[in-house]
Amino acid sequence: MAPLIAGRNTPCLSDSIEDYPEGIVIPVDKPYRWTSADVIRKIKYCACRHFGKKNLKVGHAGTLDPLATGVLLVCIGKATRMAEEYQRHDKEYVAGISFGATTPSYDLEKEIDRFYPTDRVSEEELRKILPRFLGEQEQVAPLFSAKSVDGMRAYELARKAYRQAKDDPEGFDHSLAECLSRQQIRIDSLELLGFWPEGKPSGKTAGTETDARNLRINVTDNSSLHLPHADIRIACSKGTYVRALARDLGEALSSGAHLDALCRTRTGGFRIGQALSPDDAAALFKTK
Repeated sequence: MAPLIAGRNTPCLSDSIEDYPEGIVIPVDKPYRWTSADVIRKIKYCACRHFGKKNLKVGHAGTLDPLATGVLLVCIGKATRMAEEYQRHDKEYVAGISFGATTPSYDLEKEIDRFYPTDRVSEEELRKILPRFLGEQEQVAPLFSAKSVDGMRAYELARKAYRQAKDDPEGFDHSLAECLSRQQIRIDSLELLGFWPEGKPSGKTAGTETDARNLRINVTDNSSLHLPHADIRIACSKGTYVRALARDLGEALSSGAHLDALCRTRTGGFRIGQALSPDDAAALFKTK
């Protein structure tokens, strides 16, 4: 037997978890500026009330950064045993990348710390370098990540370095990321969806703040700088950091780069079109 995959056409769930012996999997479209834990808290609250269980297991398969949106698999009951297997599945993303500047976090959670020339940043040059990043390769994760460094989370080291950088004329030391062990990843395809030499006309990318409950998550707005911008579709293996890929693409163009939007459009066989909003997922559990 397999867990119930709850989707748009799934009726309200029965009020007994025993009716789902292999558990339940709900593909949720994680909103912008929510943490993955925010999604789990909302679904767990509804599920525990619905099934009358205080200690019901609810977890997710593969964290998404707060400023990313897209497919987050929520596993309930015995389906939590399959979370690790789901995490091993290949992923697909659409990334918005701004060139000509870096941030310590490689996304919009931190302000720009350095600007770079953009002489080589063009659609033609970007198309030339993308094939270099296909296939098996080693990648250095962002320092703002959950990787371990001598028993410490990398983001703890990053936060300390970020505080110190405020008083350092040299700014944030990006080379600290080299203390992280390289990990083997695989990129299967890179498709340039669009390129705007002076930034996207709207100034907005995939992330919006229509449901920005988590206001403690900082977001910088660099749209007024009109940095060269590209949207790229990426199919890759588990463990690939798209923020690190943005960094590496910038370096390959003798510039800098950071993410300004990220949407996970697929994880394994689950696609964004199947994913439910948190409210629609909560509606699967009828109110008593």
